[in-house]
Amino acid sequence: MHAIILAGGFGTRLRSVISDVPKPLAPIDDRPFIARMINFLADKDVSSVTLSVHHDWQKIRDYFAKHPASLPIDYAIEKTPLGTGGAIAFSLSKYSGKDPVMVLNGDSFVRVDYQALYRQHQQSGAILTMVLREVPDTGRYGRVLEKGGIITSFAPGEPGKPGMINAGVYVIQPGLFVQNPMPAATFSFEQDFLPTRISVLKPASFHADDYFIDIGIPADYDRACRELPGIISKL
Repeated sequence: MHAIILAGGFGTRLRSVISDVPKPLAPIDDRPFIARMINFLADKDVSSVTLSVHHDWQKIRDYFAKHPASLPIDYAIEKTPLGTGGAIAFSLSKYSGKDPVMVLNGDSFVRVDYQALYRQHQQSGAILTMVLREVPDTGRYGRVLEKGGIITSFAPGEPGKPGMINAGVYVIQPGLFVQNPMPAATFSFEQDFLPTRISVLKPASFHADDYFIDIGIPADYDRACRELPGIISKL
């Protein structure tokens, strides 16, 4: 399996606690968050990774030059920010394979059976499979609605109310954007692409019910520092 990890964000909400490195390099005990993520993926049959990078990307490159990852890494370097959708499309343009590609956010982690996710995607014939996770408060994330294993729509989050959310992990066909082109190179996967093409894409859903965290705000980053090292020894 090849994976694309979106690691180009500015991390503005974390600058009060992490100001000298880009968000994917936020330290979790003795290793950056993204290094732990890559080590975990290597243990789940991921064979290579493209890091989609922009802000302070040289620091990410320098870290892995000094601390080689457990699988091959290449870089899709955005000259200007492309948004999550543009970043995925740009990274796919550098991918020469024909097999489905896993896409993950570089600031969140969900413990899921990645091999089972990949198999389901291949067997379903879907062009896109999205991992969903139930959370007790959808206010920060927005809700995902589905029927019969197919995602049907997206709705605003409801503060204080539970629901299914987009966990930020996908398996996609390499030709996703060739078959469903966008009018501009810069766009959001979650806000511009998915909602406007949901009836055509008919994304399949895959449910995760294990550990999930998004380190995008200081409170959750602090929780990750306390919890992640003890959750999976190889993470």
